[in-house]
Amino acid sequence: MRNHTSVTTFILLGLTDDPQMKVLIFIFLFVTYTLSVTGNLTIIILILVDSHLKTAMYFFLQNFSFLEISFTTVCIPRFLCSLSTGDNTVTYEACFAQIFFIIFLGATEFFLLAVMSYDRYVAICKPLHYVTIMTRKVCGKLVFCCWIAGFLVIITPLCPYLTLEFCNYNVIDHFLCDVPSLLKISCSDTLFIEQMVVAIAVLTTILTLLCVVLSYIYIETIIIKFPSAQQRMKAFSTCLSHMIVVSMTYGGCIFIYVKLSAKDGVAINKCVALLTTSFAPMLNPFIYTLRNKQVKQAFTDLIKRISFISNK
Repeated sequence: MRNHTSVTTFILLGLTDDPQMKVLIFIFLFVTYTLSVTGNLTIIILILVDSHLKTAMYFFLQNFSFLEISFTTVCIPRFLCSLSTGDNTVTYEACFAQIFFIIFLGATEFFLLAVMSYDRYVAICKPLHYVTIMTRKVCGKLVFCCWIAGFLVIITPLCPYLTLEFCNYNVIDHFLCDVPSLLKISCSDTLFIEQMVVAIAVLTTILTLLCVVLSYIYIETIIIKFPSAQQRMKAFSTCLSHMIVVSMTYGGCIFIYVKLSAKDGVAINKCVALLTTSFAPMLNPFIYTLRNKQVKQAFTDLIKRISFISNK
């Protein structure tokens, strides 16, 4: 890889040079990262141990929580280490590894969100056939396809990424390694790579978002035919959590990657990236559980079980 560049390390400028702001950012990120890992890990454990949470919806939610833990872990701990030690350098290999996993895990999340919307479509529009359609085997295959699709999204532009030259300029105006920031400091002709990144990002976004939109259009047409307002509200509430997460995930990606060529708004891009990599993964467990009686009951049962064992 180094044959293509004289740069062996990069310097990440982070978010600010203000020491007091760095302390506040460290506290914020440490709290959000801890809550994110704890919350998503709790969901994974609850679905594993509770027999009432063995449906397809919770199987997908379990995988989504694992993806959220992985995604935020790829981005935040390294930045926390940088804030605490003052070492802003990252090796060439580590930088491209971070880019690989950010795109791989992020794209996999998009495809999984599309699958989760299809799951809601089957549950509401074909309730009598839900158990026979969304079997454990089918769910496993769908999740496997999401991981494969995410891998294909990153593997296509990977070789062009590795041929970028940096001509001894190695300062990245970001707190993590990402494609737009690297393209800005590269002295290679990045037009082809930039167009490829935009094309892949747009294609992935449109395909998965189309699946989500179509699923919810069909769901809406079924819900409005329900005879009572209570039935309509109950059906809508089962989809609300997923729609909120979809809005946050797609909104952040569209802002950062579809506007790849924009020369201004670097500070705004960094703030959006910070919220996408730290705040959103922290919120997702609360979004999915606050309105879910089954998950709250499973959590209560687990606490009682732990208390009973500890009191023995």
